[in-house]
Amino acid sequence: MPSYRVHRLRKHLRQQFRYAPHVIGTASVKPRDYEPGEAVEAASPYGAFFAMRDAGTPLEPGDLLEAEAGGLRIFKFVGFEEAQWTLPETVESVPAGGQ
Repeated sequence: MPSYRVHRLRKHLRQQFRYAPHVIGTASVKPRDYEPGEAVEAASPYGAFFAMRDAGTPLEPGDLLEAEAGGLRIFKFVGFEEAQWTLPETVESVPAGGQ
């Protein structure tokens, strides 16, 4: 059975997520906005949702499920949608002397 790693949206960002407009397409999420959570075994993201709800640790809108085989899903008010990590761009340093 597949395993999912839960990433919880940080508390101070929940209100902002609640009032953000719904967008279509893959959501871009920043790792710094999430706290790592527990792992859950389920056949699908919806199975994980119900298992966690029954265990007393429900997912909240904005939380992520990361499949062990790859793939990231964000829990929104309308269900689960695809997401991807947005990593900061690395700036290449220019050697002294300008070239």
